[in-house]
Amino acid sequence: MVIQIKTLEQLQLMRKAGLIVAEALNLMKAAIAPGITPLELDAIAADYLKEHNATPSFLNYHGFPNVICASVNQEVVHGIPNERPLVSGDIISVDFGAVVDGWHGDSAFSVGIGVVDPADQKLMDTCEESMWRGIAAAKVGGHLTDISHAIESYIQSQGKYGILREYGGHGIGTEMHQDPHILNYGPPGLGLELKAGLALAIEPMITRGTEKMKTLSDDWTVVTSDKSNGAHFEHSFALMPDGKPFVMTALDGGAANLARLGVAISPLLA
Repeated sequence: MVIQIKTLEQLQLMRKAGLIVAEALNLMKAAIAPGITPLELDAIAADYLKEHNATPSFLNYHGFPNVICASVNQEVVHGIPNERPLVSGDIISVDFGAVVDGWHGDSAFSVGIGVVDPADQKLMDTCEESMWRGIAAAKVGGHLTDISHAIESYIQSQGKYGILREYGGHGIGTEMHQDPHILNYGPPGLGLELKAGLALAIEPMITRGTEKMKTLSDDWTVVTSDKSNGAHFEHSFALMPDGKPFVMTALDGGAANLARLGVAISPLLA
């Protein structure tokens, strides 16, 4: 396992990529409404990258054909954008990455279209909050599975949800996917010791039913075996040289959401 520890200067470059990702995702989120297609969202992301001299992390990654992943309803991750218009009641997960000066940012959100089932809204809210709990649990001197345990504990406190086993978070830096792999479940106190300069992408993926998945014939789209809906949230963050976290792909560095959990972000990139 090769762990990439970043300097402050390198983290400053990662922040540039993170801001591009955050701003493009906000544009896509603002455009999501009944009638829009995932391919139209993909075009929004592609245009934004061109305007800001950034390149996509996903396009041609192991042959992936688009700039974003767009996963609808029972599709949990790695959905290929298509021309089916979204309708009220759908939920969509959008995953997007960008490269600036050789450094990656990676983030995802799920959102409902029009009027959604309250149980689907709770699914998404639970997934998002578990991500923030995971980030808040990361402390210099702690261990990797402290993050995993915080994510799982919060999800289990909210109801019976399936937590994907085959997929998880990852290190991020000069490559989109780096060591270590981060499970979204498990006991605390195990695995890699967390150090200043470590950058991680935290991404819980949960369903209203089973954790069992299958991949469609396109070799990318991951769907639930029981056809239950899924949700996916992700942010890239770093433990800064001062030991405090900073969320690279949040416009405010994660300040508001981490403050509610008693965690102050690093001022080094603010």
